[in-house]
Amino acid sequence: MPVRETFWNIPHWAEIAQYILALLTAVVFVYGVTRRILRVRQGQSEKRTGHFWARIWSLVVQVLGQKRTLGELYPGLMHFTIFWGMLVLAIGTALATVDWDITLLFFGFQFLTGWVYIIFELTLDILGLLVITGLGMAIYRRYVIRPARLQNFPLKTLPRDDVYVLAMLAFIAISGYLTEGLRLAVTQPDWGVWSPIGGVIAAAFLALGDPNNQTLHLIVWGLHIASAFIILGSLPFTKLFHIFSVPLNIYFRSLQPAGALPAARTEGGMGVKEWKQFTWKQLLDFESCTRCGRCQDVCPAYLSSQLLSPRNMMIKLDAHLWEKDGRALHGDIIAPEEIWACTTCRACAQVCPAFIEHLASIVDMRRHLVDQGQMDATLQTALMNLGRYGNSFGQSERMRAKWTASLQPAVKDARHEPVEYLWFVGDYASYSPTLTEVTRKAADVFHKAGLNFGILFDAERNAGNDVRRVGEEGIFEMLAGKNMQALGKCKFETIVTTDPHTYNTLKNEYSWNGNGRPRILHYTELLDKLIVSGQLKFSKKLDYKVTYHDPCYLGRYNGVYDAPRRLIRATGCELAEMPRHGERAFCCGAGGGRIWMEEKPGRERPSEIRVREAAALEGVQAFVVACPKDVTMFRDAVKTTGNESRLQVKDLIELVHEAL
Repeated sequence: MPVRETFWNIPHWAEIAQYILALLTAVVFVYGVTRRILRVRQGQSEKRTGHFWARIWSLVVQVLGQKRTLGELYPGLMHFTIFWGMLVLAIGTALATVDWDITLLFFGFQFLTGWVYIIFELTLDILGLLVITGLGMAIYRRYVIRPARLQNFPLKTLPRDDVYVLAMLAFIAISGYLTEGLRLAVTQPDWGVWSPIGGVIAAAFLALGDPNNQTLHLIVWGLHIASAFIILGSLPFTKLFHIFSVPLNIYFRSLQPAGALPAARTEGGMGVKEWKQFTWKQLLDFESCTRCGRCQDVCPAYLSSQLLSPRNMMIKLDAHLWEKDGRALHGDIIAPEEIWACTTCRACAQVCPAFIEHLASIVDMRRHLVDQGQMDATLQTALMNLGRYGNSFGQSERMRAKWTASLQPAVKDARHEPVEYLWFVGDYASYSPTLTEVTRKAADVFHKAGLNFGILFDAERNAGNDVRRVGEEGIFEMLAGKNMQALGKCKFETIVTTDPHTYNTLKNEYSWNGNGRPRILHYTELLDKLIVSGQLKFSKKLDYKVTYHDPCYLGRYNGVYDAPRRLIRATGCELAEMPRHGERAFCCGAGGGRIWMEEKPGRERPSEIRVREAAALEGVQAFVVACPKDVTMFRDAVKTTGNESRLQVKDLIELVHEAL
């Protein structure tokens, strides 16, 4: 049977020194963690309990399984090997300590003996190699490849923090192997073959002789133990604290629909003026940022040269929690331009491995700016129009259904007769002179499909999705109240809308009473169902080669990806996907009220970036969308990028209409 020799060559004074150092490390560690906990507890209250097993499963999938982290192959594998390697080595160290200092010392037996010890040694040997491999990948990536998202941090201390973490982890792993190799070189146990890495190192040291190896072993062991305690003690003061904060952040993540924005808090004024007005969960978000930059890589504001970087915003907010110089959150820490640049596309939250909820914090800061009147002049005008007329165009509500005047058969008034489908049309589809023809085609498709549908006519108001994300909670509540009042007087079974922004807020943010929320469908979902049932049939097959843009509020917010694509293929069109599609689709730049704000000249807009991406696809004739705002944004972008003759922007309903 193999003999345990883990504490070979370690004198008693060294063991005593080890436990004194362990005690000091524990004191520093507890102080650091307590300091962070007390800071987070200064945030406002927020309920994040319930759904216990769903939250536990999130930890299994996202922490142990590293699912979202592995969404990018190289950095995912890099982190996976470091995480699992260090986790198993830490467990192994704890088991060895219990085996020697608890079960043997107090109970007179050891469990790490025989074949158990051999398997134990082999496992730690292999996992240690994984750690070194992962650290090598990290060092190569950070200092040789040097991706842009790991550069230009807003705090000069962060690169030094990264060097410290990588250097210390590498030293711990390498010194652990050296300690093992030196021990094997002297003791040469029969089971040494089961420690393959240690065996290779032992062979290299055998030429030095027994006495030198023992002295060197004690020195290396001491450095290994000291470095391990140093890194443990420094955990709460470095980026390594994320090994605690990220699992907590994942456990307490929102389990509400992605499209449901948290309600505004009014304690101390509307929105967030200073950091203590954030909730404890938002402060935990800031603490959990690992600075990986994935959010920055997908942010349409950042990629169109706006001031906003979601990564930098989280870094600055986290640092601000510890400042004592009295700098203001608004202006000194976060500039208004950063806050207003966000399109609320949710791409940042979609890719964040720490499940940080960036949008809730951005909208809370917007709420304060709106309360103080600090906003773009055109946005202010739009909000005034929304408050007065119920639409951003400043048009009379009597003009909302003007587009129906020439239609035959006439569109039903859902206020006066029961309908199966209530069509909530939305502002852009109702008022924009460049979109009313598309809206008429939608009505014609509904008629030809045999739908019993109607609209609210002048009782409809803007649904309020973007109003709320701008930060104007009061106008949102007013609009929602009037819409709910109008809907409450109608008899219908299903709400259908051609506007993803409207779809999102009706589905996820309205307070439906009585019998609960009705069925709410985007028109692509409805038409897809009608094709499957055989109620909608096409008379001809189109032969266009097209690409499709996923609207953020239809795709990322509500998971509707397949229905539009099935509908495109049903018309006979060939679909060519853009490199960024589905849940990784690039935003048009209109969301979050950006469509109501002025664009500074000299910058390439998100819509222009997206059009260039579509135009690069060989043979594509049409850029297909399923949102009135997308039609507006992309038709303009096609002109400004010089692609008018190359690419037509079509709403999907236009393809359906043509195929009918």
